[in-house]
Amino acid sequence: MSQESFLDSDALLRRHGLQVTAQRLAVLRAASDRSHRTADDIYTIVRAEIGAVSRQAVYDALAAFTEKGLLRRMQPAGSPARYEARVGDNHHHLVCRTCNRMVDVDCAVGETPCLTAADDFGYEIDEAEVVYWGRCPECLVATSVSCGG
Repeated sequence: MSQESFLDSDALLRRHGLQVTAQRLAVLRAASDRSHRTADDIYTIVRAEIGAVSRQAVYDALAAFTEKGLLRRMQPAGSPARYEARVGDNHHHLVCRTCNRMVDVDCAVGETPCLTAADDFGYEIDEAEVVYWGRCPECLVATSVSCGG
């Protein structure tokens, strides 16, 4: 991470009332460098980068960042929670059923009846979360090759 981005992260944490520590900076960097990492992925990266860090410290940092809106936590069915730095918009996700790869999908434009609740039960709805499931291009190719196609 460059000195400039280090200072940006430092300032970002301070703006949100979070104490700046090497562990928190490393967690934020690991979660921001590539989207949709699990807490275990982030723990492994942080441990390789700074050495001694507890798994609990990583979970605590992820919880704090999620609470402050610096990271978004999502947990597709049957998958561990994943984290991303793309916050502040209502985008969705596409998950490969074979390899579990996840990619961002921008919100549908125009009429989107599936995103409008038939009954809001008095709730003020401010977000709809959609997860699309399928197979990624690499898994499709691998399947057709293994099937002789």
